[in-house]
Amino acid sequence: MSNDTNDIIIFGAGGRVGRATVTEAVARGHRVTAVVRDPAKYRDLEGDSVTVVRGDVTDPVSVSALAAGHAAAVNTSVRLDVPSEEYFTAAAKALVAGLPAAGVRRLVTVGIGATLETAPGVRVMDAPEFPEQFRTFSQGHVAEFDLLTADAGPELDWLMVVPPLDLNQEAPVTGGYRTAVGTVLDGPGRIAHPDFARAILDEIDRPLHSRVQLAVSV
Repeated sequence: MSNDTNDIIIFGAGGRVGRATVTEAVARGHRVTAVVRDPAKYRDLEGDSVTVVRGDVTDPVSVSALAAGHAAAVNTSVRLDVPSEEYFTAAAKALVAGLPAAGVRRLVTVGIGATLETAPGVRVMDAPEFPEQFRTFSQGHVAEFDLLTADAGPELDWLMVVPPLDLNQEAPVTGGYRTAVGTVLDGPGRIAHPDFARAILDEIDRPLHSRVQLAVSV
């Protein structure tokens, strides 16, 4: 089964990255299903091209039921009240199971800059001075990436798009971005939410990368 619609489902649509991704998707003419935990809190997201629904990205049944009929999925969700590794691996498992069952073949999920390499085999989070609590949180994305690599079959074309550590709501919007596979990009190491959302939608509309960490920065 394949979906030839223009519909995109976005998990975690109520967060900053999620909202920016919804805005960018609508601007490109997509219809969006915006998945949140409590739709009553996010009625401002609704519009002619956006439907806000309740869902659980860690539940494969919920993922499959909501994703049916969509061309692609984006996961921008995060939970700070659940241990990072527990949450991100649960979401990855549910997406790996639920999206193919719904006929959705493309997934773009959001990572974290601390997992990118500064040298072969050395990640930002491996530095001795890196704060321990952030290292623990970043480990959730490491586990998520490992699970996607090991468990996602050929029926799911997935990508982890990774912003720099400074994913900044106040950063200037440039209208562009640079990319690298798996490594930190030289330069200011920051990006505005609208520019990051542009990178996400580019990989939905014209997929160029698959099964890697794609670093994105201005």
